[in-house]
Amino acid sequence: HEREHDREISELAARHAEEMEKLRAELQEEQRQLLDELRQQMAATHRAEHEQAQLQSQTLHSLELEALRLTLNNLHTSQLELTQSNLRKEKETALVELREMLNDKRAQEVAILQSRHQLEWEKIREQCLKEKEDL
Repeated sequence: HEREHDREISELAARHAEEMEKLRAELQEEQRQLLDELRQQMAATHRAEHEQAQLQSQTLHSLELEALRLTLNNLHTSQLELTQSNLRKEKETALVELREMLNDKRAQEVAILQSRHQLEWEKIREQCLKEKEDL
């Protein structure tokens, strides 16, 4: 029974690790997709701003255009950093919640297994006592 109990605990731990790895992979894929979407949006925004800058170049001085481009690049970089920071925070929060949920589930399963183990142990003990009495 102890071996079986240990085996069940080991299986639960393996399942827990497997679920955590799967969820990490899903979160990484989701983050990659969000970053790809952001890059595409930034590229589209950059193209639109570039076209606008070309129209303005007819009337603006070349130094003013360079300053504007640098400002826009800094803004894009700041926006990307902010978005990445927010995504990282969301990912961490989701991982903490998931970890807590999995730990709660594991605790419940361990409690159930311990209860079963105790019931089986008492049943065997009673059976032994009965056999002793019969002998």
